[in-house]
Amino acid sequence: MIIKSLELADYRNYETLNICFDKGTNILYGNNAQGKTNILEAIYVSATTKSHKGSKDREIVNFNREEAHIRTYLEKEEAEYRVDMHLRKSKSKGIAIDGQKIKKAAELLGLLNVVFFSPEDLSIIKNGPAERRRFADMELCQLDSFYLYNLNHYNKIINQRNKLLKDISFNPELKETLNIWDLQLISFGSKVIERRELFAGQLCEIIEGIHKKLSGGKEELVVKYEPDVTIDNFEEKMKENQEKDIRSKMTSSGPHRDDFMFIVNGIDIRKFGSQGQQRTAALSLKLSEIELVKKITKDTPVLLLDDVLSELDSNRQNYLLNSIGDIQTIITCTGLDEFVNNRFEINRIFKVTDGVVDMLSENVNTNIGIG
Repeated sequence: MIIKSLELADYRNYETLNICFDKGTNILYGNNAQGKTNILEAIYVSATTKSHKGSKDREIVNFNREEAHIRTYLEKEEAEYRVDMHLRKSKSKGIAIDGQKIKKAAELLGLLNVVFFSPEDLSIIKNGPAERRRFADMELCQLDSFYLYNLNHYNKIINQRNKLLKDISFNPELKETLNIWDLQLISFGSKVIERRELFAGQLCEIIEGIHKKLSGGKEELVVKYEPDVTIDNFEEKMKENQEKDIRSKMTSSGPHRDDFMFIVNGIDIRKFGSQGQQRTAALSLKLSEIELVKKITKDTPVLLLDDVLSELDSNRQNYLLNSIGDIQTIITCTGLDEFVNNRFEINRIFKVTDGVVDMLSENVNTNIGIG
């Protein structure tokens, strides 16, 4: 799978942009705050309908405009596709595939699989459970349309149930309707739990070998799913916590409180790991994500690296760069030293300056350096 080109109109700091990518390694370099990350974000939105930053559409549209457009041309299994996104400040986005409008995001997800890696991801292990749930959800939603369906319904029911819990304090008779929502919550939540458990198992199979190489054979990493409730005790927990939920006006049990454990040589590194261990585990996690997409889709994802090399030491830089040989990669950076020092082959280089992108060179071999 490759992205052939990207067109933007009134997207953040870009009035217009038309950029063609190589199927290999593409470098977007320039000073900070010039618009490099905005290009990666637009690709991510084309793949998932969401910003990796969690930004709303109204925040993405150029400040002086009411709407923005993204057009992405991609090639997958020798077929070509065009994804159009119409972002508006005051309305929901419009999406079309090859000129045909789609009604649900599920129709788009999986067409373009991307793996996004930013410096913030290096903190995914030490951050709170919400970060690790978000990582799992974003990957699973690209890979499994049934998971997306179940997760969306679960989240909607959580919101409706929480609203009902607040309303019960004003109208106690509404308590009788709580069981109806609980049954639906258990139904969709159990499917979410089941898929997350499978995901953790698939991830664990891949990450062990990657992490062992990254740590020079010194560490063994195990990923474990840590559900807040199990499928077997979900209903019991809902009944047990019902009065507490009414008092707190919040649903206290369910997969919206799940977590994932990262165990290195028997130690939970979320709490007791060094910063180096946590960062290495996060890198292992992202590299495992690539391999998992390959395994499930029988295709390669597009890798988006947002200024992450500057956050890694030379050994981790080398390992990451050597791991992406057969994947289309789009990398942002403020300089090219990392690639020159690592003697890394670059297929296309773009200079980004204040919302203007210029292609500087093509098929560069950093063995001879870059002027």
